[in-house]
Amino acid sequence: KRMPFGHRHEEAEEIYIVVAGSGRMKLDDEIIEVETLDAIRVSPEVVRAFEAGDEGLEVIAAGARHDGDGEVVQDWWSD
Repeated sequence: KRMPFGHRHEEAEEIYIVVAGSGRMKLDDEIIEVETLDAIRVSPEVVRAFEAGDEGLEVIAAGARHDGDGEVVQDWWSD
């Protein structure tokens, strides 16, 4: 299952930790494979989204909260 949108920030850097499963992550124009125990640091301005593999994908996102800092990008990851 793929996220139906991507998102980015103006200020908030995020770190995603894969706690179970595997899949792919799209970072701007790059697609990377992710699996359990991977940690991925993402700069604020990078558009990001996940796609789960067959066994699913569980991710924890960590980062500072900045009110009003975030933009959803609809229909961003398409084949």
